[in-house]
Amino acid sequence: MSSVVVAGSGSETQTLVTIQDIPGRGRGLVATKPLKAGQILLKDSPILLYSAFPLTKQQQQPTPIYCDKCFKKLLLHSSSAISSCPSCSHHFFCSPTCLSAASASSHTPWVCQSLARLRHSPAFASPESSSSELQVQARFLVSAYNLAFVSPPDFQVLLSLQGGVRPQDASASQLLHPLLSSLCPPPPVEGFPFTPELTAALLAKDGMNAFGLMEPFDPKRGGERSVRAYGVYPKAALFNHDCLPNACRFDYIDAAVSGGDNTDITVRLIHDVPQGREICLSYFAVNLNYATRQKRLLEDYGFRCECDRCKVEANWSDNEGDEENEEMEEEEEEQQQEEVEDEPMEAGSQDDKDDDDDDDDATFPHAYFFLRYMCNIDNCGGTLAPLPPSGDTPSTLLECNVCGNIKSDEFDGYGGQAGASMEN
Repeated sequence: MSSVVVAGSGSETQTLVTIQDIPGRGRGLVATKPLKAGQILLKDSPILLYSAFPLTKQQQQPTPIYCDKCFKKLLLHSSSAISSCPSCSHHFFCSPTCLSAASASSHTPWVCQSLARLRHSPAFASPESSSSELQVQARFLVSAYNLAFVSPPDFQVLLSLQGGVRPQDASASQLLHPLLSSLCPPPPVEGFPFTPELTAALLAKDGMNAFGLMEPFDPKRGGERSVRAYGVYPKAALFNHDCLPNACRFDYIDAAVSGGDNTDITVRLIHDVPQGREICLSYFAVNLNYATRQKRLLEDYGFRCECDRCKVEANWSDNEGDEENEEMEEEEEEQQQEEVEDEPMEAGSQDDKDDDDDDDDATFPHAYFFLRYMCNIDNCGGTLAPLPPSGDTPSTLLECNVCGNIKSDEFDGYGGQAGASMEN
């Protein structure tokens, strides 16, 4: 058992969660003390970042330009501070500071040369989507092997993350390892032999642990958000999944901060959590249906979810796709939400509600969650978490982790919610 230390107020530090082996779930993070809604559990920096775009541009799909260090969006026509890589014409940086930092870390001469050779490889000439996915995986492998060269301790951390080799990892390694071997073999690093097995293991770690840094929410696009970059965050990777999470993560990639902190991610509690409770994130939007959630978890992470919500929804007939039953279920959800509004409860703690209302939870465990913690902005699908409390005083404002909307959290004492929304 070990602890994860996160920053408290000022110079104070607190150990809020500890790493434990959880039966059937592997390692997880468990609260070491009673925690409050909105409390920041950790702020984590990536040990590596890489672009989510293919190496070769696809026709009629212009690639936006980002800083290759901090991944802020660049406006090439409006800023004289933008710097380009002196060795190639494909990589740009928002400032000389980012260029200098990248040259010594993420965009070393070997990385620059490797990406250039891969970009012109006949293996990536096909416009098929499978080729695009392989190109992004090639970006990751270049970043990962470069990490072994510039920071062996961080490379060890990457290899220590959970995630065994899946069939798709072995298949991708069979294609990508010979390509890297012939075009851009990594510099020798003692203790890290460059083998197909290591390449497959790295792809597995990436597939199981990487976080996507998303484009800002745009309601004009119907809520669709593309991934700008992927990052491996070693502490945040310890969070297990739950379809009814008690924490969610925030990132502010275009924030006006210095030193690359804009690529950090912050995890905040959605509601109060008692000591000894596991802290979980949802690996995707909470409002996905049962069948979609299970399919994604099995394909991407290799497991089926058996959380309380999934145990209930597994018995719902609309999982077989019957539209009539789906409409009936929507009516049932509305009815359950009305019952939640009519039933007195303490608004300050989801866990108190769980203890006092076990029978209702067994029937419809996420009605209260959807009512209070789901963003109501059209096409958003984000999760709301309170802003950090001020001392012992909880915040009355909820922030959406997708669209950034700030919403007043005012309860009438009966589980109802009334409050204005304020766009950031």
